Amino acid sequence: MFGSDEVMEQDKVEKFRVWFDDYVAGFYGDDEFVNANLKLKEEHSRRTCEEMLYLADELGLDENQRRIAEVTALFHDIGRFEQFVKYRTYSDVRSVDHCLLGLEILRKRKVLEPVDVSERELIEKAIEYHGRRELPGDLDGQCLLFSKLIRDADKVDVLYVVTDYYSQYRDNREEFKLELELPDEPRYSAEVVEGILRGRRIDYSELRTLNDLKLCQLGWVYDMNFAATLRWIRQRKLLEKLVGFLPETADIERVKEKIFAYVDCRIRREIG
Repeated sequence: MFGSDEVMEQDKVEKFRVWFDDYVAGFYGDDEFVNANLKLKEEHSRRTCEEMLYLADELGLDENQRRIAEVTALFHDIGRFEQFVKYRTYSDVRSVDHCLLGLEILRKRKVLEPVDVSERELIEKAIEYHGRRELPGDLDGQCLLFSKLIRDADKVDVLYVVTDYYSQYRDNREEFKLELELPDEPRYSAEVVEGILRGRRIDYSELRTLNDLKLCQLGWVYDMNFAATLRWIRQRKLLEKLVGFLPETADIERVKEKIFAYVDCRIRREIG
């Protein structure tokens, strides 16, 4: 728990929201493709704040921890806007690490300077680690908590986003203005299916098609840190929606059964 000299006041959070709004507004221009993708990340950042606060409440965090969690969520993807305008992609592999770019932006502009040093370090570390395949093994305490929180909150909202995203693409491909990072082909990779069935986290370098990406996103359940996150995903039927965008094959049915069984087992373990 933080001492009295390490408290983030609510007025700082409100100022950070204003700064975020002004910063993001400066990237919009005449390119509809860029604007559509910027809007996607702007709205994602705001919803991720809501997901963080939901999880903070579920886990019984105090008010100061809730504020740190919200600021972390607000800024976790701040590097995405410069990334997309410059490279026209959200693929870190094809451009830059958006987590490190975000930290560079926050530091250059001294955005977090009003925050106590110890709290600033928590926010910065959580931002740095949220996009990694796995968290460093030496994290503990508050740093580990906030790093886990942002990874869960981020993934929950991305699952919400992609189910809407895939629906728009399916219904009106001609008018679809968002980036598709992988080719939309009927096939999927046997290695990705096998990896998920074994409970393995899939690396983006293994993905070859849009269906592989959808499978990888289903496999995110293995990387969820809190049972409360999995309960929330189940309540909103996000996994069922995502499965609905995959081919109806025996492989996909096996993946579905594996994923659902894993999630339900984690939830039951918490209740038990």
